[in-house]
Amino acid sequence: MFVSSLKDDRYEIMKDMGSLKAFVVLNPTLHNFKEILFESVQNFGRAFINSMIVLVITVILTSIVCSMAGYALQRGKLKCRKYIFLAVLSLYIIPMESIMLPLMYQVSSLGLTDTYAVQILPFVASPLYIFLFYNYFKEVPVSLAENAELEGASFWQIYKDVYLPLNKSPIITVCILQGMDMWNQYLWPLLVTTDEKVRPMSVAISSFTGTGGDIYWDQLMAASVVMLLPVLLLFIFFQRYFVESVASSAIKG
Repeated sequence: MFVSSLKDDRYEIMKDMGSLKAFVVLNPTLHNFKEILFESVQNFGRAFINSMIVLVITVILTSIVCSMAGYALQRGKLKCRKYIFLAVLSLYIIPMESIMLPLMYQVSSLGLTDTYAVQILPFVASPLYIFLFYNYFKEVPVSLAENAELEGASFWQIYKDVYLPLNKSPIITVCILQGMDMWNQYLWPLLVTTDEKVRPMSVAISSFTGTGGDIYWDQLMAASVVMLLPVLLLFIFFQRYFVESVASSAIKG
């Protein structure tokens, strides 16, 4: 895919597919990347910015909302919090596809279609990530919270100054998993957005398939590389925290 993105002839790409020539490029060029990001009629550069906006905001909000929910369900004083936790966890078995139509009706009635909000809000509170934070917060010694209370710290201050600094691994894990999930979202943005000003890259990339079955392979390969790189770099930079989180989860299990 990367080698093909450096070829400026889509017919050469098609001709070389299925042979070792596909891994050879005689005259590499970045013209395809320049074309899709700055000159393409598909407005792929704008779609890239849209995807980055949706990803960053969703990851930040998910980390905040799910960590606060996990903390409240684990260390809160509400007597029925265990039953609430079970109810939240049971929502994980409900697939997004099963609630997509009523959710579309709801966001349409609220006037949220063709906005960034409609691509962000349905994914901010995840039962899986609440469960992840819940389990990690359970491992924090209660004595630390009690000592902080004796020093006059509030419930919010204990969460912010004690629990979050001790649980960087699950935060990084949530950022990676949620980032990958949002980056690859296709069906939901396809249903709730029609304006190119807010459509993400995952939807825009399908526009490189022309009418009549004609595929712009040179542009499609370059667009695929652009879509792959951010998630790949994110995982490479934070893989140590991700592995630590998975390993410690296995030990606790």
